[in-house]
Amino acid sequence: MTNPASPSPAATFAASSAAGPDPLHLPHLWRFEPGVTYVNHGAFGAVPTVVREEQREWQDRVDANPMGFNRRELSRELDEARLVMARFLGSDENGVAFTPNATTGVATVFGAFNLAPGDRILVTDHVYGAVLRNARLAAARAGAEVDMVHVPLEAEGAEVVAAIMSGVTGATRLAIVDQISSMTAKLFPAAAIAESLHERGVRILVDGAHAPGAIPVDLQTLGADYWTGNLHKWAGAPHGTAGLYVAPELRAGLQSFPVSWRADEGFPDSFSDIGTLDKSGWLSAPAGLRFYTEFGWEAVRARNNALARTGQQLIAQALGVSLQGMPGEDVPDYPLPMRLVPLPSVPGEAEACKALTERLGLQHAIEVPVEAWHGRALLRVSAQLYNAEADYERLARTLTQIL
Repeated sequence: MTNPASPSPAATFAASSAAGPDPLHLPHLWRFEPGVTYVNHGAFGAVPTVVREEQREWQDRVDANPMGFNRRELSRELDEARLVMARFLGSDENGVAFTPNATTGVATVFGAFNLAPGDRILVTDHVYGAVLRNARLAAARAGAEVDMVHVPLEAEGAEVVAAIMSGVTGATRLAIVDQISSMTAKLFPAAAIAESLHERGVRILVDGAHAPGAIPVDLQTLGADYWTGNLHKWAGAPHGTAGLYVAPELRAGLQSFPVSWRADEGFPDSFSDIGTLDKSGWLSAPAGLRFYTEFGWEAVRARNNALARTGQQLIAQALGVSLQGMPGEDVPDYPLPMRLVPLPSVPGEAEACKALTERLGLQHAIEVPVEAWHGRALLRVSAQLYNAEADYERLARTLTQIL
């Protein structure tokens, strides 16, 4: 479904290529509030205008005949959209189901995972807060425990694997590992971790919330038992659009939450009919993928990764802080569109970091997160096609004034 009245991304790309030195600086393809500097794509994503228009077309199509669409068209259209998602994620056709977000995917896994008293769940200290809450709740209900291991920010490759495996015991049943950590913008070697955990008989749930679109994802080679990731961050889909992957041998025991009208069809079909929801975001997921495909995924990623690195360096130089020890600092071409800048003059406490985040947003119209991690205040900048160096220069000037 496309809107013929709207110019295609390819047309706007061609016009931009002729107009300036950075053909992939395309802020006009989004609708941001005038005057706002937005360098926090990693938190919620931002929906391109053409994708939002497609979502509204789906909503209009539903409203034109709610009963006819929901009874006779929705399942077929959702199945087609789901297959597009599966191919993009490198999954087999029956490996991925739609969910509203990665947190729901995690909760669904815990709903099916049979924990017993004395079992242990392993997480790292980079774990996303909602995921940790899910793990602790599931453990408490079963009489199990949650163990947390420290993974240094600067650790790479084998060091990360070793740190995680140091927390494995004979009672460890499930490990939860980020593919890209949210708070610390760190890329984890998820495939190597999965291999090592399986050698010890431990299942792995990979939190891929930030992965789709930010990095190439190939679920058939990743080795995860369970994987969940958002398409509304780096893959252009409307908010509330995510995928849940389950290894073939585990699919029979997994049901949607809440229970679906298609429950007897099993995974993944049972996840497509969980009551009356606005599924227009799921139906528009292929439009988000098409949006970035027209520019070329490799070009988009290379541009965003380089810009995030440039922004990180601009801010660090302006503040006179060292980037030593930040994730990927010693790795050439670190492939992430998010980067950290330490703020040593800011107390590494949650309230102080929250106050700075709010001050930047409310007083200076700059949206960027500051988080506390192990007593350090960390600023996380993201880069997307609507960003330019000027965004990070403005943030750097503002920080030098208020810090």
